Amino acid sequence: MNKKTIAVIGATGAQGSGVVNALVKEGSFNVRAITRNPKKYSGKAHEIVSGDLNNVQSLKDAFKNAYGVFVVTNFWEGADEIAQGKNAVDAAEAVGIKHFVWSTLPNVESISNAEFEVPHFTNKAKVDELVRAAGFKYYTFVQPPFYFQNFIHLMAPQPKPDGSTGWTLPIDPTRKAFHMADINDLGKVVTGAFLQPKKVGNGAYLSLATELNSFDDIVKAYKENGKEYSYTQVPTEVFSTFFEGAKEVAAMLKYFEKHTYMGPDSKPQIKLAKEISTKKFVPFKEWISQNIDVLTPF
Repeated sequence: MNKKTIAVIGATGAQGSGVVNALVKEGSFNVRAITRNPKKYSGKAHEIVSGDLNNVQSLKDAFKNAYGVFVVTNFWEGADEIAQGKNAVDAAEAVGIKHFVWSTLPNVESISNAEFEVPHFTNKAKVDELVRAAGFKYYTFVQPPFYFQNFIHLMAPQPKPDGSTGWTLPIDPTRKAFHMADINDLGKVVTGAFLQPKKVGNGAYLSLATELNSFDDIVKAYKENGKEYSYTQVPTEVFSTFFEGAKEVAAMLKYFEKHTYMGPDSKPQIKLAKEISTKKFVPFKEWISQNIDVLTPF
C-alpha cells in the first residue's frame, strides 16, 4: 500500500527540518522536502523538489499528488508573509491537498488592541482566515514557541562592558512571559496532526510550549548547568537603537511582558499540542545539558 505524501515547505529551515525528521522517524508517510535549492538539500526526506513561495505555479508542481502540506514563511528573510501564505493556500487548493498545516503565531495587533506592532507575529495570523476559508477537508494551525535554539543564535549571551556575559533586554526578568521549546519538537506536533486529522483537522490550534519561563528562570537554568550569566533590563527606547530590527524585537518583548508569547487563553491550545504530539518534549534544562558545548560562544 502506497504511503500518503506530506510536502514540507522550508525543509532546510529550523521548523521545516524538524517536521521532516519527525515525519520520517514516525514512518507513516512519504516525505517530500520543498526548497528553493534542491541541489543543496542534505536532509532525510524521501523526495526533494523545487518550490518557491513567491511562485504559485512552482508550488502547484511541488504539491502535486501530495495528501498534506506543512507551510511556514520567514519574515526575517524579508518575506511578504501574507502574500506567500496566500500563494501556498491557492496552490494547495488548486491541486486538491486534503490536509493543510499552517505555521502561524498569535495576532499581536488584536490581542494588544494595536498597542504593539509585531508584524512577524500578526502577518502570519492574518493568513489564518485564508486557510480557514479555502475549503480544505482538514486544516490545522500550529504555533511554534520561542525556540531554545535562539540561545545559540539570535539571543546568545553577549559580552558586556562590565566584563560579564549575558543579556541586555527591555523586559522584566521576573515576568513569566516566554513560552519555550526545542523547535525540533514542533515536528512531533505536526506529525501528530497529520496522523489524527479527525481530532485536530477542524481548524484546531496547537501551541508548542514545553515551559513558560521568565528570564530569571532562564539564567537559573544556565547556572544549574555551570554557566554564570547576567541579566540587565534597559528601557525600550534604548534597546531599539542597538541593531537594525531592534525596534521590532523590543515591541515583541513588551508584548510578551504584558500578554505572554502565546497570549491569553492559550492553555487549551498548549494542552492539545502535548496530547497530539507523537513523543514527549525536551525540557529546557535537559536541552542545555545536551548543547552545552555550543552554548559557550565566548
